[in-house]
Amino acid sequence: MDNALLLFVVAALLVVLGIVGLLLPVLPGMPLLLAGLVVAAWAEDFERVGFGTLAALGVLGLLGFFIDFAAGSFGAKRFGASKAGMAGAAVGALLGLFFGLPGVLLGPFVGAVAGELLARRSAQAAGRAGVGAALGLALGAAAKLALAFTMLGVFALARFIE
Repeated sequence: MDNALLLFVVAALLVVLGIVGLLLPVLPGMPLLLAGLVVAAWAEDFERVGFGTLAALGVLGLLGFFIDFAAGSFGAKRFGASKAGMAGAAVGALLGLFFGLPGVLLGPFVGAVAGELLARRSAQAAGRAGVGAALGLALGAAAKLALAFTMLGVFALARFIE
């Protein structure tokens, strides 16, 4: 197997793992997807997909990474959370990463509720903030998927349109 073919196989594997990681937050989806696209460009010595395209893909990847942390806080805010609830949702999202899939899914909810309760808000307000954080997480996942397919489209245009 020649070097370019091996690199394309590795690139395809990374892209698939990246998309899976966007759906199952156990894997770092955006970094894996971006790495796969960089390896695919490398397989052709960056002749068809160059620095400009890769820089644009990197910006989209960073935006996707930021969405992970901001989505829960944004959702909590939309449901009336205080600053403590929004901070709790962000901290919950970060700490949830260490507890696998359940932590990632429940972290923003638990963090928002804890933040609201620490701010001496009612249990009802805390629950609303938690639901908002969970909805924000779901909307964030949808936004990350949209970004991922945008990245794939940008790469395909750069690669196949001359």
